[in-house]
Amino acid sequence: MSLNGIVLINKARGVSSNKVVNKVKYLLKAEKAGHLGTLDVLGEGLLPVTLGKGTKVFEYFLNKDKVYHTVFKFGETTATLDLEGEIIQKNNVVVTLDNLKSVAKSFIGKQMQMPPAYSAKKVNGHKAYELIRKGEEFSLKPKEVEIYSIEIINELETNVFELIVHCSSGTYIRSLCRDLANSLSTYGVMLSIQRTKCGKFDIFNSNTLEDVENGIFTIVQLDTIFDNEKLILKKEDCLKLLNGQIINVNASNGEYRVYDNQLFLGLGQVENSKLKLSLRLI
Repeated sequence: MSLNGIVLINKARGVSSNKVVNKVKYLLKAEKAGHLGTLDVLGEGLLPVTLGKGTKVFEYFLNKDKVYHTVFKFGETTATLDLEGEIIQKNNVVVTLDNLKSVAKSFIGKQMQMPPAYSAKKVNGHKAYELIRKGEEFSLKPKEVEIYSIEIINELETNVFELIVHCSSGTYIRSLCRDLANSLSTYGVMLSIQRTKCGKFDIFNSNTLEDVENGIFTIVQLDTIFDNEKLILKKEDCLKLLNGQIINVNASNGEYRVYDNQLFLGLGQVENSKLKLSLRLI
């Protein structure tokens, strides 16, 4: 029987998101597997891995908020904006806790953010970091992102700060470090990053790859990841829907979780009392 759902993995630092996905797929003998938002190799934390029909929900999670626990160092930077690159610029500016808190306030809200040059951002179908390594020239375009909150937790040592950032999907934390540093007339490099939340998923409910190897994990059922109201249909109407037909229903306009008794079929869109499947998950 094929597995359908989501496994919440606490990705270790130093392994790629794709390797984690492939490992979970192998361990659980899943027909298909994917993830709901990549983490850099040096990043760690929550990586929701989708299984089977779960791979179809990717589009629904593209715009989900994220929360990151990160450490920034000011006074120097690297080409990659993290510890993967060598230091390329330095100065002697000392950033105080009050300085950082004051500047951080100006970054709350929607803004245009330039992705890091060393990123998986696609340029004419190629990842930016691949083009750099080939010595090819290219230009990236800024993207609108939104930062909901920046909490400065602690000053760990001079110019090194621990933060929690709540932001929209697509926000680059390395870019935030760079931009905060620019506002402080210095340079910045991200020392570490851990994703703690992805949409409604929380790292506290995740498992390591070792846990999965030992059979210690939970598969999140697909119907539980949506907040839409339930719509339970007769079997004959369900068959029509699964055959691509539109049926009449007594329901208000909107998107619903559609069921054949207890069997979750997917999401359905109602418009003028007409229902059609918008996302089939069976």
